[in-house]
Amino acid sequence: MRRARARSPKLYAAMAGLGLVAAAGTALVMPEASAATPGATGYATQNGGTTGGAGGTTVKATTGTQIHQALCGRASSSTPITIQVEGTINHANTSKVSGASCNTADGVIELKQISNVTLVGVGSGAVFDQLGIHVRESSNIIIQNVTVRNVKKSGSPTSNGGDAIGMESDVHNVWVDHVSLLASGGESEGYDGLFDLKANTRYVTLSYSTLRNSGRGGLINSSDSDLSSSYVTFHHNLYENIDSRAPLLRGGTAHMYNNHYVSLNESGINSRAGAKAKVDNNYFEDSKDVLGTFYTDLAGYWQVSGNVFDNVTWSAPGDENNPAGPNPVSNTSVSIPYAYTLDQASCVPAIVAKTAGAGTGLAVSDGSCTATTPTATATPTATATPTATATATAPTGTNLSIGAGSDGSSKADGTSYGNVRDGDTSTYWSPSGSTGSVSIKWGSATTVSKAVIKETSAAAGRIGSWQVLNGDTGAVLASGSGAGTISFASTSLKKLTFSITSANGTPQIAEFETYAQ
Repeated sequence: MRRARARSPKLYAAMAGLGLVAAAGTALVMPEASAATPGATGYATQNGGTTGGAGGTTVKATTGTQIHQALCGRASSSTPITIQVEGTINHANTSKVSGASCNTADGVIELKQISNVTLVGVGSGAVFDQLGIHVRESSNIIIQNVTVRNVKKSGSPTSNGGDAIGMESDVHNVWVDHVSLLASGGESEGYDGLFDLKANTRYVTLSYSTLRNSGRGGLINSSDSDLSSSYVTFHHNLYENIDSRAPLLRGGTAHMYNNHYVSLNESGINSRAGAKAKVDNNYFEDSKDVLGTFYTDLAGYWQVSGNVFDNVTWSAPGDENNPAGPNPVSNTSVSIPYAYTLDQASCVPAIVAKTAGAGTGLAVSDGSCTATTPTATATPTATATPTATATATAPTGTNLSIGAGSDGSSKADGTSYGNVRDGDTSTYWSPSGSTGSVSIKWGSATTVSKAVIKETSAAAGRIGSWQVLNGDTGAVLASGSGAGTISFASTSLKKLTFSITSANGTPQIAEFETYAQ
């Protein structure tokens, strides 16, 4: 048996900077080679899915101010956009920008009160140096292939309350993928969490990422009275040299699979206050108290299977200490609503080393312990995805929605998903808020090339921007605004989704008709 490696976060210096800041100006991107990114995974696929800026314009930014300018230059706060980031983003080049479609601030990348945004590092990835990424009151966000390092809450400079990536206040559907989150110490050195989710943050996935050299890896919910955040997936991540919170869970449900945990110095997955953690095929190494309820008498729960515990030590149980080991067994059952494939735990260190973090070419596991890299494709320009205003021209043929099934992201009281396919324009579906999605689904693959969206007469004109998605893959087939007939490339699928991304009031969709041509 190997001796546990004693490593302190204080011993780690900040990583070297990457690249130089390019000339000022934010411009539309012309086609160029980049990795073709697979779709979101885990809980980010639920609640209508997470597509980020798919279907919108693509711009480049080399400063934080340019990132804010790109957000503020959109037609609305929900207009889809992909922002490709190059170089080093820091306090010196990140300023507040004002506009009707944004709410930004100095000294932090502010993704606040917005939706439908992808922030992706180009090539080996962008570096956010001592500058955090703050997501607040936002939805449908993708953050990918970036490094966020040495963000502090005390000392100088400070940013984002000391969190590398922080989400709070009614955030949903966020996919954070292939990122590197780094600190150089704990709270006494001015750092806080690497990945913190608070105040009703839901349907989030952290995948293929590295979290290193911090006193606090991250948390879900900020106190025992904040139990609203839930449904978070962590897979194929590396947690290394973390004192605690890998993560800390207060309430809610989390799924951890195929992660590699190395040198968790004090505690690891800390499930408290009724939280439920499903812990599958992870590799825990040279660590202490990697799973349990710690520092409280408010019990949490876990379901375990297929994990490897390599040189893990466990403390004795106490009034505020309930480690799951030395022989962890399940004390709850957690149902997972999405499909996933597990690598064997024995190969997790090797596969995570090849795939996790920024600058890995967005490599992923094929589910059998082999890393694969997406093939190079052309980066889409602003016109690559069909964009149109729905027309009044009615298609011909059979309405394929009649007799099909339906579901959606949410529904207001008194409304039903089935009302959009009953042929009766006096009944309707409404989301529980101003945005949401509704889908038509079939038992077998069905070819569709047109959809007709009909509003009730009482709510005519409320639908703003929308996307039509292939519900099987999440691909955007068309995007635009307003109700009417929507045409797109003929596609064979089992599920077609109409996602409302902005609206003037609460929409009322009387019918969601579908046609082969």
